[in-house]
Amino acid sequence: MNVRRLPAVLVGLTILAQIGYPLVGGSARNGVTVVTVVLGFAAAVTHAAATRGARTAAAVVLVTAGGGLLVEALGTASGFPFGEYSYAGTLGPKVLGVPWVIPLAWTMMAWPAWLVAGRLVAGWWRVAVAGWALASWDVFLDPQMVDAGHWSWSSSGVALPGVPGIPLTNYVGWVLVAVVMFAALRLLRVDPDAEPGTPMLVFYLWTYASSVLAHAAFFGLPASAAWGALAMGTVAVPLAVTLFREARAGALVSSP
Repeated sequence: MNVRRLPAVLVGLTILAQIGYPLVGGSARNGVTVVTVVLGFAAAVTHAAATRGARTAAAVVLVTAGGGLLVEALGTASGFPFGEYSYAGTLGPKVLGVPWVIPLAWTMMAWPAWLVAGRLVAGWWRVAVAGWALASWDVFLDPQMVDAGHWSWSSSGVALPGVPGIPLTNYVGWVLVAVVMFAALRLLRVDPDAEPGTPMLVFYLWTYASSVLAHAAFFGLPASAAWGALAMGTVAVPLAVTLFREARAGALVSSP
């Protein structure tokens, strides 16, 4: 297999795993969750390596997975920056009190978010847009995972209407952490423009659309479906419009 095609294959497998998630239950669903994250992580890392080289892939893993592990360990130990929360034992062994798969999830969505931002804005604005592109995904993620029993907060405090049990401090913490991560990637000269990143852009759009549908139709979480559609849609919709316009322009140029 062509190495450059491997990320697209892994994205396809990740999507298949996500489709299977609502079709199973109990421990099988927990297993599908882990498999999905591992596949998504592999897709992101192989895409970074295939299009930008091993150095970039290593930097992405160090900043997003390594940084994700450290901030999650800090969060569970101190309550900063997300609020006081704890993990159940449903996602496998823990490292520093954090399920080993959680840092991989940071990478799984951080790399697509970084590439999405590179298609929409330039300069340091990429850091801000990428931070929001990643943090807004958590408006879907946390309600789904809390409902599944993977983690919980000691006190919810002020929460989004219709989404109890998750404090607003959690989402603020996600924005702060995501912005710091992407600032680090920019300082490390990880260039989002080196290659279009089509598989990753497709994965971001799929994650958005499928999350809206799943929360509304399968998980019984209509409020998080609406809030997530609004939050993540501020990035996903402009991306979809941009890709549509580019495809249309390309079709017009190639037509006789």
